[in-house]
Amino acid sequence: MLIHPMLDQLGQLGLSGMAQAFAELEASDETATLTHADWLALLVDRELTHRRDKRLAARLRYARLRQQASVEDVDYRAARGLDRVLLQKLTNSEWIDAHDNLILCGPTGVGKSWLACALGHKACRDNRSVLYQRVPKLFPELALARGDGRYARILRGLTGVQLLILDDWGLEPLDAGARRDLYEILEERYGRRSTILTSQIPVDKWLAFIGDPTYADAILDRLVHNAHRIDVGGDSLRRRRSIQVSGRTVPASMPAEVGPGRQSTDPHNQTRASPSSRSQPDPASASINVVRMI
Repeated sequence: MLIHPMLDQLGQLGLSGMAQAFAELEASDETATLTHADWLALLVDRELTHRRDKRLAARLRYARLRQQASVEDVDYRAARGLDRVLLQKLTNSEWIDAHDNLILCGPTGVGKSWLACALGHKACRDNRSVLYQRVPKLFPELALARGDGRYARILRGLTGVQLLILDDWGLEPLDAGARRDLYEILEERYGRRSTILTSQIPVDKWLAFIGDPTYADAILDRLVHNAHRIDVGGDSLRRRRSIQVSGRTVPASMPAEVGPGRQSTDPHNQTRASPSSRSQPDPASASINVVRMI
C-alpha cells in the first residue's frame, strides 16, 4: 500500500490531524491487532482533537489576552472570602449565555486583570469569541480610526465578539468622543453580548467620572444593572519582591490573582510584626467579595 500519496491526499482534504495520526499508527508495532473500526476511531478522534486545538489557538490569538491566566489556577485556600460556588458559576460561562456583564473593582495591583484574563481564557476554551482591550489605548485608537476609515471595522469587532474585556477603565477622564464611542459599544452589545470591565474606581463614582449626565445615565443603565460584580481588596502585588519560604527568599513568580489572600512582604508594613504574625494571612486586609447586582 502506498502510504505517502494517501497522506498527501489527506492533507489536500484538510485532514492534517488524521494524516499525522495515520503515520504514527503505521509506524507503531502495537497497532497490529487493531481492527479497521479501531483504526478509524483513532483517526477520527485525532482529527477532532487537532481541529479543536486549532480553533482554540486562533481564538486566543484574536483575543490578545494580556496575561496567561487560567481559572484552574485560582487559589481557593487563601482566606479572602472568595465564594467558590459563585465563581464557579462564572467559570461555567452561564452568564455569557445570559448576556450578563461582569465588573471587577479594586485598587491597583490586586489581580483584577488576571481574573478577567482567566475568565476570557475559559470562554475561548468554551468556543466563544473574546477580545481584550485596554481602555486608555482603545479610545485614542478609535479617534484616529475615524480619520483613516477604520472606525466602522474596529467598531464591528468590538460589538461582535461574545465577550469583550475592557481593562483599566477610569485611569483618565472621558472626553466627548470617548463617551460617544463607549455608549455606541455598550448599546450594540446590550442584551446580545457580555462585557467584562475592570476599574480602580468604585461603581458609585462612575457617574461623576463619565461627566455628561445624559451619557452617564445611558452608559450605566446598559452596563451595571445586569452585571455581576467582584470587589477585590488587599495590598498591591506589584510591591511584593520576594516570599519567605522555609527560611529562604525566592522570587515571587505566582500569578497575580494568588496574592489577595496573602499578607504583603513590604518591609515598611512588617517592621513590628512577629514571625508568627507574618506567616498568617489577614482576612480583613485582603478579600474578594462577589455580589450579584440587580
